[in-house]
Amino acid sequence: MLRCLIAVAAWLAVNSYQTEIVKWRQQKETELKADGGWLTVTGLFWLKEGDNRVEGAPGVFALHEGKALFRADTGVVTVMGPENSITAGDLTFSVIERSGRYGVRLKDKNSKLRAEFRGQRWFPPRESYRVQARFVSYEKPKMMTVPNILGSTFQFPSPGYAVFALDGRELRLEPVVEDNELFFIFRDLTAGKETYGSGRFLYAKLPRDGKVELDFNKAENPPCAFTPYATCPLPPKQNILAIRIEAGELAPAHSIH
Repeated sequence: MLRCLIAVAAWLAVNSYQTEIVKWRQQKETELKADGGWLTVTGLFWLKEGDNRVEGAPGVFALHEGKALFRADTGVVTVMGPENSITAGDLTFSVIERSGRYGVRLKDKNSKLRAEFRGQRWFPPRESYRVQARFVSYEKPKMMTVPNILGSTFQFPSPGYAVFALDGRELRLEPVVEDNELFFIFRDLTAGKETYGSGRFLYAKLPRDGKVELDFNKAENPPCAFTPYATCPLPPKQNILAIRIEAGELAPAHSIH
């Protein structure tokens, strides 16, 4: 009887975990397909000093010594900060900064990418890819060099690194902190085959008592897997793993590159 109860409890735990993963993946797809999701990003126009016309925008984007503003044809002026955007029908324009360069990002609710999207693809969830890692904190944050798809590099502070075991091998990944979570940018030997070639993202809760859970069933594609107009970071060299991680998101059915 006791063995039967233990077996039932184990089955319930596995089933609950599978349900959690399915719900999480459904939410990710909902966000991707949303009005402001990455599938609506259809343009990126780098600004030159002075006035810039962007097709479809009801005015001019002006850049002067690192400050951008939008001067509407009606005469209204809007300072373009991170939270500001310009809307014209189904189009939305915002200004981003990357390594000292400023560009206008265009989103279109009726984008071809969004209309033709057929859903994300995933490896089947496997609990063996939900691992408990030891987190080794640095005495003070260490600057980590992170390249991006534009060929630039960024310096981000890293709080430490996670040490874990998969397939009998000890591995480590170094994160940065984003929105009060650990953010890992990594690539493994499935990249360019089953998974997206540039690597994948993995988020985890901040470490507690020197431990952190890494659930590779939640490894996800970067935005540049879905739109050519994203400016994704790429895995730093220390996060390139010589192992296959057959978990998480697969490459999109139809590559955009």
